[in-house]
Amino acid sequence: MNDPEIRALLYPLLTGGVYVDELPTGTTRADVVHITPAFMHGYEVKGDGDTLQRVANQLRCYGEVYDFVTFVVTEKHLLKLLPLLPEWVGVLVASPEGLRAHRTAGYNATVERPSLANLLLLEEVKQFLMARGLAGVSTLRSREVGHFLRTTTTVPLSCLAQFVRDRLIARLPERLLMRAERKAERERLPPRRKKAKRKKPDARKKAAVKKPAATSKMG
Repeated sequence: MNDPEIRALLYPLLTGGVYVDELPTGTTRADVVHITPAFMHGYEVKGDGDTLQRVANQLRCYGEVYDFVTFVVTEKHLLKLLPLLPEWVGVLVASPEGLRAHRTAGYNATVERPSLANLLLLEEVKQFLMARGLAGVSTLRSREVGHFLRTTTTVPLSCLAQFVRDRLIARLPERLLMRAERKAERERLPPRRKKAKRKKPDARKKAAVKKPAATSKMG
């Protein structure tokens, strides 16, 4: 099974809230993120043609942000994947018959405030901090905001997480509109012409062409 086939099985299970494809998360992109007013659940999809080479980085990035994390994989990957995952990460096994729950995701206690805030624009994070009465944040740069969130005790993780969820849910119509506009733009563009490939000379014909015999000079 490939990625689109597995996603088609996953989407109907994501009831309530919204889901977002390919959401930038740290140094990777989360395949599917289910966002509700109460939690965010990140899903990583591994089809038969995928590898497990990036699992460690994906797991680190997902673990810093999402309340729940689940890998959705084909049977081919299951045995090799399980030793790479902590017990709180869920696993769904995909087959043509549907998705089977191998392990239900548990609550993730490793979420970090700076990584969570990186799901939003810097100005949105500043607005959140200023609304909490924190003076001077309007002039901070991204790195400084991250350091503040990492060290402060005045911003509860739960409050920041709620703000992030609300903003991402509110942003979905805008994302869908931009996606539709990009699709319409692609459809308006004329199709690209394929470059004609230069034919290589036939080796047999080349061999058949004889060089003219050398003429002898008169003495």
